[in-house]
Amino acid sequence: MVGLLNPKSFVFFAAIFPQFVDRSRNVIPQMLVLAVIFAAIAFASDSTWGILAGTARGWLASSPDRLVVLRSIGSSVMIGLGLFIVVTVRRG
Repeated sequence: MVGLLNPKSFVFFAAIFPQFVDRSRNVIPQMLVLAVIFAAIAFASDSTWGILAGTARGWLASSPDRLVVLRSIGSSVMIGLGLFIVVTVRRG
């Protein structure tokens, strides 16, 4: 539902899809086929990410040590990004 109301989706369909449509034939069925293919690929991609995230969550949550390492990595990355921003803003 969110993807249907996203203006970027409309821009994508208006900019990219017409390049793959033969204007000498009926345009509507071609656009519908392209939209169905796009939706199928998006569904497969989103499903894959969901399954991988669920698997990773189960694997990470099964050991408290993994959660500690994950939190340490995440906090280190955030601190590093903050320091990077401070250094680059002072130069600019």
